[in-house]
Amino acid sequence: MPKADSPVDAAQDAPDAPETTDAARRRRRAQFLRELAEARALRDRVQPRRAKAARLRHAMRMRTFRW
Repeated sequence: MPKADSPVDAAQDAPDAPETTDAARRRRRAQFLRELAEARALRDRVQPRRAKAARLRHAMRMRTFRW
């Protein structure tokens, strides 16, 4: 039995449903961002060379970005 806040239940909610509140949307977004960060951390542990290259590319982008 899936949890109440699983992505399957979130996908079943219609975006224009009246019961969809801003708080529920923020809760689903926070859950998604947590899972995304967890997946990235796992990928970084499994592929350290690729993770290092990605960090270096990101640092170069940030150095060349103008505010």
